[in-house]
Amino acid sequence: MESPIVSPAEKRKILLVIPFYNEVARISKEEFTTAFRQHPHFHFLLADDGSKDQTAVILKDFESAFSNVTALIDSENSGKAATIRNAVLFGKNNTYDYVGYIDADLSTAVSEFNNIATFAANNRQFSFVMGSRIKKFGSHIERYAYRHYIGRIFATVISSLILKKPVYDTQCGAKIIQYDLAMALFSEPFQTKWFFDLELLLRFQRQQSDFDQQVFEYSLNRWIEKGKSKITFADMVGFPFQLIKIYFKYDCYR
Repeated sequence: MESPIVSPAEKRKILLVIPFYNEVARISKEEFTTAFRQHPHFHFLLADDGSKDQTAVILKDFESAFSNVTALIDSENSGKAATIRNAVLFGKNNTYDYVGYIDADLSTAVSEFNNIATFAANNRQFSFVMGSRIKKFGSHIERYAYRHYIGRIFATVISSLILKKPVYDTQCGAKIIQYDLAMALFSEPFQTKWFFDLELLLRFQRQQSDFDQQVFEYSLNRWIEKGKSKITFADMVGFPFQLIKIYFKYDCYR
């Protein structure tokens, strides 16, 4: 007989990190307010990466209004990878069961992240659960075509040459990781700005040879690409060089 579904709201304490950088035009105050109220089991850690606009002011207002919200404001811009890492480590020495993160535009809605959290809570054999943007019957995935096709190319390279394991979507911005594992994986600075998700998997692989038995790609029901991406053309040109850096840093040629 299958065990009953466990609600994270009742059984798990979860740190949810959301990184921000110049997001005033994209912050949906209504959507965030609803999320804070509907998900009191999450501790929302809103991490501002040295924004030049009024993003930090909005985050501090959220902190003042909701007891389950903390605003972590950085005066300098250090990039998404460093911002998420700093926020995760900010939660060190707390009694969380899980640490997760999503993007500030809520392309993965908090309600969808809650689905991932519920899956993780009911499938404890998976210590690292990744959102995956797979277009299929029954799902609603909206993504710019050019980004989808570029993503498929990089996913092929990552699966075949770097991770050497079948993976569909390392770059989806929604992840949830068991607390102790997250503290270990985020302990050191990342080598790259945009491929830190891949670095997390490679670090996990270094720790445990059977890591792939503890990783699960959760097919999202809904993911909506919103507004202009923070990834510039220069970033995209530099992607192959970042992958080469990862390839040698983590001894992927062995």
